[in-house]
Amino acid sequence: MGQHRKDLRDQVLEFVEGYIASKGYAPSYDEIREGLGLSGRSHVDYYLDALEKDGQIERTPHTPRSLRLTEAPRAVFQVPVAGRIAAGLPLELADQPDEQIEITTDIADPNKDLFALRVKGDSMVDDLVADGDIVIVERRQEALRGQMAVVHLRDRNAATLKRVYPEGKQVRLQPAHPTMQAFYVDASDVEVQGRVVTIIRRVR
Repeated sequence: MGQHRKDLRDQVLEFVEGYIASKGYAPSYDEIREGLGLSGRSHVDYYLDALEKDGQIERTPHTPRSLRLTEAPRAVFQVPVAGRIAAGLPLELADQPDEQIEITTDIADPNKDLFALRVKGDSMVDDLVADGDIVIVERRQEALRGQMAVVHLRDRNAATLKRVYPEGKQVRLQPAHPTMQAFYVDASDVEVQGRVVTIIRRVR
């Protein structure tokens, strides 16, 4: 339970960092709750309290969008763009272009094995991932329940971006869109390729 809470706390911090980097201002409590699928404002308060006690953020009581990161942006580093990923129906894996994207160390850890993917589709729009955005992914072979992950579907040699929910012999791949339903895949056909750590919004 302790590790799960720490992971969620890190996700809240990553969400806040990514939102500020893309928007230039802090997210609201509801945007944090909706973006991470938390069940209520009390959960947001819990993790923000933990981050504040750790000295990673500052807040002004009773002031909307008052979250501030306590660390200044750090160095810039490059992450390879490995192609595109479907945020809709599964999409065949694309060839990997020779392209790099620059990001700062305040939104992702350069010591982790990272790659970037351009998003195609809008099935994760309620998680603030829209068509044309870029997701920064940490290469991992597993994801915690409910994490947004890049999933390779072996039976159709395709990849998709969804929240992952193992359910016995199947895995539920959950979109974040009001009109789209989850779909189920045999666990033996699911290969997690990484978890999303940062979202870079396309300027619209």
